[in-house]
Amino acid sequence: MPGPSLPDHRAWYQHLMLNWLQTALLLAVMAGLLALIGWILWGGEGAFVLLVGSALAVLLAPHISPGWIMRLYSAQPLLPTQVPVLHYALVELTRRAELPEVPSLYYFPSRIVNAFAVGNRQCAGIALSDGLLRRLNTREAVAVLAHEVSHVRSNDLKVMALADLLTRMTGIMAWFGLLFLFFSLPLAILADVKINWLILPVLIFAPTVSALAQLGLSRTREYDADLQAARLSGDPEGLARALIKIERMQGGWVERLFMPGRKTSLPSLLRTHPATEERVKRLMALPLADPLYQSLPVPGMLADIPPLRRRPLWWIRGPWP
Repeated sequence: MPGPSLPDHRAWYQHLMLNWLQTALLLAVMAGLLALIGWILWGGEGAFVLLVGSALAVLLAPHISPGWIMRLYSAQPLLPTQVPVLHYALVELTRRAELPEVPSLYYFPSRIVNAFAVGNRQCAGIALSDGLLRRLNTREAVAVLAHEVSHVRSNDLKVMALADLLTRMTGIMAWFGLLFLFFSLPLAILADVKINWLILPVLIFAPTVSALAQLGLSRTREYDADLQAARLSGDPEGLARALIKIERMQGGWVERLFMPGRKTSLPSLLRTHPATEERVKRLMALPLADPLYQSLPVPGMLADIPPLRRRPLWWIRGPWP
């Protein structure tokens, strides 16, 4: 049975249902654009084949082991003896989320305060950066773990994989259509073949609209993960504090070099994550309900973990911090 959760409030369910409605609408827009281009190029059969093929490609794609992906980030397993408090919290969050398996916990050597999840409900991994382990307190780190568990629970990785494939396919098909129009120009001039020029703006702007929809979908899933994390941990304030601290710490030269745009006031349409102010506002509107961090039986602070060192990742512009 799930653990303690936030009280049922109308606003809570309204936020949740709105997030899933936005997810469905954005995916429908992306699928519609791909189908439209397929119809322009090959008619109804083309639209059907593109949509069904994209869905099957995501559903039937071979599962990539989280451990293999973690190796790309030079990540290593984070043992229970190193951070027992986080391992206990992860087990309890997994129980509350009703996941079949406890995600594996990893550490990756980066000064950036960051965390991410890979895999699916049956086999997942959650990676925490050295910066997160050193700079967040136990309460904030547990809230971040709850956020990543929420992504796994909602199969957000699968949803975003489908969105990414739809966007890529839309771009490829639009490029193919423009190329076809270009080579058709001599035939149109010499043989007086009529070309429907109304399809030109569709082919030009469809990839951009699809990409914007994908960014909107990413923001929606982040809102949903925040709400689910607050429900799992019983501590929306802890996640709000973590978000504020992460926002404040991402101002160094390394972050600006490797993560451009993180601190700039980008238009909301171009953000992969919602504005921190809005996320905090939504979280602080939710009440606490038996916060998980207060009931952890394992003592210890994150600052007490032993040094975890590994050679940094090297990129063209220098070592990844």
